[in-house]
Amino acid sequence: MADTTRIDGADDRAIAQWLAARLQRAFRASAGPVAVTVPGGSTPFPIIEILLEHKLPWERLVVWPNDDRVVPEHHEASNTGKLRALFEPAGAEVAALSVMEQVPHFALTWLGMGADGHIASLFPSTDPRADDPRSLVRLTPDPLPPEAPFDRISLTIPALLDSEELVFVIRGDEKNDVMTAALAGEGDLPVSRLLAAARQPVTVFAG
Repeated sequence: MADTTRIDGADDRAIAQWLAARLQRAFRASAGPVAVTVPGGSTPFPIIEILLEHKLPWERLVVWPNDDRVVPEHHEASNTGKLRALFEPAGAEVAALSVMEQVPHFALTWLGMGADGHIASLFPSTDPRADDPRSLVRLTPDPLPPEAPFDRISLTIPALLDSEELVFVIRGDEKNDVMTAALAGEGDLPVSRLLAAARQPVTVFAG
């Protein structure tokens, strides 16, 4: 497992400031496009809104969802649609996930995590592998989450790890307990498998 830094109690603005600094560094390191992958769910979008207040060369940013529900982009459950609404007015590009897409190397992989240890749409029942030869996979969670009962398309563990740096934003005691165990190398949940295979810096914002 890579070196990890855990930061407790950071609010949305502090996390957005951290992300802006990392993006600034990535923009300075390359003259071309900078690709990142970001999570869905309720936690990231307020942070993204604050992040976009920063003056960065957003036209050079390519944003990939970690995963998405297989629904039209105008559907309320679409991560891609929500990300487009936020990032595209600033000039950034948002990629739509398709198993035919060539997934890039990411400057930053930003992840959330479920209380069951899932990351992206890699739920425990899907048996995600760190040696999966695919970058993207279409799958059906079992059981389907009642709040979003849709098939999914997701980056795989190797695609998520093809990144300079990993960052998690975790909220709630239950999720914090799962993350603490995963960081200690315990268990065989998807997040544990990803962290066990990680070789780049990992930052965890826990609250």
